[in-house]
Amino acid sequence: MPWFPDFVSAVELARRQSRAAGRADPVAQYLTALNEGDTHLLEDEWPGQVVIYDPRAGEVRGHRQVRRFVSHNLSWLAGLHVRTETVACTVAGGRAVVELLAHLDHRGRELAWPVAVVAESPDDFSVVFRTYCSQWPVDERRHVRPPILPPRPAHPGDVVGRHQAGLAAGDAEAVVSTFAPDGYFRGPFGPHDAYRGTDELRSFFTRCFSAGGGIGLQDCAVTDDGVRCALEYNCVRWGSHDLPPQAGLGVYERGPDGLLAAAHVYDDIEAPAGLCEARPLAQS
Repeated sequence: MPWFPDFVSAVELARRQSRAAGRADPVAQYLTALNEGDTHLLEDEWPGQVVIYDPRAGEVRGHRQVRRFVSHNLSWLAGLHVRTETVACTVAGGRAVVELLAHLDHRGRELAWPVAVVAESPDDFSVVFRTYCSQWPVDERRHVRPPILPPRPAHPGDVVGRHQAGLAAGDAEAVVSTFAPDGYFRGPFGPHDAYRGTDELRSFFTRCFSAGGGIGLQDCAVTDDGVRCALEYNCVRWGSHDLPPQAGLGVYERGPDGLLAAAHVYDDIEAPAGLCEARPLAQS
């Protein structure tokens, strides 16, 4: 689900990449419009096209649909007492990726929910948002998320490329070797869904690859600032199981030794039965 105040940060970062130096950027007006649910300022700020790709609502396009979406989303959030914290921002090539943890009430306890927002401003008048997360905290179900972007020749290099090659080949040792000794992998359910250090990572990825092969991802877009690499993808295969193409995003943070200090995944892809079991509703 979109966390509108943090969209502002994403847009501001993206637009800094694309706007000429010295031009004003009225981001404060945008923040006010979204926080108050008043889309008039939003429409004034973005007179061109506004497009939102949301896991629940699907594609929201145009000011009229955005008005309806903002109203419904604010009503839905009202009873959850949501607060968000920004984990990291990755900015490159007119695109920004903002990683968040949304803290919300779930059956009387707090749940930390990872959400990632990609923002692109193709020109001074239009903006596109793509939100990635698991919907399990909403209804305790996995949902097949159709592709948002088509496959493109956007292959990451260095350690991220080696990590992706290991995933595709189903080679647990190759994947583990891309992590620093204290590096960790975090799944889509939050801090409790994490595996740190060589032993935990080896055990986790060995289970993941026990379905007869690796994980097939189609690369769609890469946002790489030299420290973090955000890869938008479509997952099409898990082991010997072909999957309906499903959209997701992974963010890979390099440590000072050039290996992965962290890998965060934002998707709702369900592993074949019995593999990579997570604790989606564990206490965070």
